[in-house]
Amino acid sequence: MVIGKSLEEGFLSESEIRELFEKALAKLSLKNKKVLAIVPDHTRTAPMDIFFRILYETIGHEVDVLDYLIALGTHPEEPIESILKRMGITKDEWSKKYKNVHFFNHHWKNPDTLQTIGTLTADEIESLSDGLMRQDVRVQINKLIFDYDQIFIIGPTFPHEVVGFSGGNKYFFPGISGEEIINFFHWLGAVITNMKIIGRKWTATRAVVDRAAQFIQVPKLLFAFVVNPEKLSGLFIGPPEEAWEQAADLSEKLHIAYKDHPYKFVLGIVPEMYDDIWTAGKVMYKSEPIIADGGEVVIYAPHISEISYVHGKLLEKVGYHVRDYFLKQEEKFNWVPGAIKAHSTHVRGIGTFENGVEKPRVQVTLATQISKERCTRVNLGFRDFRTIRIDEFLDREDEGILVIPHAGEKLFRLKK
Repeated sequence: MVIGKSLEEGFLSESEIRELFEKALAKLSLKNKKVLAIVPDHTRTAPMDIFFRILYETIGHEVDVLDYLIALGTHPEEPIESILKRMGITKDEWSKKYKNVHFFNHHWKNPDTLQTIGTLTADEIESLSDGLMRQDVRVQINKLIFDYDQIFIIGPTFPHEVVGFSGGNKYFFPGISGEEIINFFHWLGAVITNMKIIGRKWTATRAVVDRAAQFIQVPKLLFAFVVNPEKLSGLFIGPPEEAWEQAADLSEKLHIAYKDHPYKFVLGIVPEMYDDIWTAGKVMYKSEPIIADGGEVVIYAPHISEISYVHGKLLEKVGYHVRDYFLKQEEKFNWVPGAIKAHSTHVRGIGTFENGVEKPRVQVTLATQISKERCTRVNLGFRDFRTIRIDEFLDREDEGILVIPHAGEKLFRLKK
């Protein structure tokens, strides 16, 4: 059973959020239990300060432990100062009022932090992927979760390039998982392509994530929420699959904008929460469906100076390419992790690779602190961000020019 509230217009008040928390948590027996909350990092819009305060006030004095694990996936570790700021508490408050609360970062490449919980067999993979792939996939997850009696997943839902809609069991995979399953299902999503997956609820990649989550036997409760743009429009608390589905339904209504015609030029203004192209690439993912053949998307981010703080060296070697560049040269690129190839193709978008010639459908250009030489080396376009005057591109949709503020979370599609 899911306890929740959904608003297509307006926002939930803090008292309404608290009421939903209390109603859902009253159904659990948490006295003297150890509870672990899995939460997003700073690259997701989420009112974690409100959730942190309400959760602690509701069960903090009932449970033995209430800890937090940051679902980083392969993102960089979050410093404690950043975590505390996101939770809306000071170091002094943490050391006194919340001294029993611990915060942990996920370490996806450290085998000492991981535990194998099962294997998705080749037969299962073939079935889940509709025959696209056939291989055994080992499922590893942060073993910290097995020190607790109850897991809470607290996170937002948005259209997503790899699984259709984010949230739900995605907070386990890739949120706190090992790299084998991360590489597998990200590359599966890339093979299917962003255009066919993003903003679709039922995808092969979501099926893989949900199946892998069945190996986790610790009790789970999902707090799935939808923000628009930063305030809460919906909150759904219940079993991960069911609560996520309701959140995805609301996200589909609030986070997808339909346009009458394609655009020859899109300027996506990157918010500060995306601090490298690994995350800012969402500008391309969310706008690709409305860009005309031969059009251009500019990822405008004067604050960004790195391609990826974690995967930069590999991406500098591989570059950004269309899917078929990798599919038609599999032996040449079989050393490249699936997540790297997936990010590469998602940013570069749909295109062809015939007779050694690569033809992307869309030009992708960076207007960042990344130099022209580096942009050229990784097969992306370059513009000096200092030469771009945003106001020159505003209110020109009739000319096929679109400016997207706070780009990266709302998905754009054509009406036809």
